[in-house]
Amino acid sequence: MVRVEFLGPIQKDALELDIANLNELAKILQDDAELTEWLSNSAVAVNDTLVASLECELKDGDKVSLLPPVCGG
Repeated sequence: MVRVEFLGPIQKDALELDIANLNELAKILQDDAELTEWLSNSAVAVNDTLVASLECELKDGDKVSLLPPVCGG
């Protein structure tokens, strides 16, 4: 299972999914209306390393984090 965490202002509980790559995760998340606005402008990290490709392979025990842009002061 892969743990998917939503950070910052995304008010969503973590998910545990049986997926093989980020492309599969993207398809699942696109069906969630609450996440639609965040998907196009958030960074994605796998095991705390930023990734750019949806083809990134995932394995059991991986952690995926959705990192929305934030403003601070």
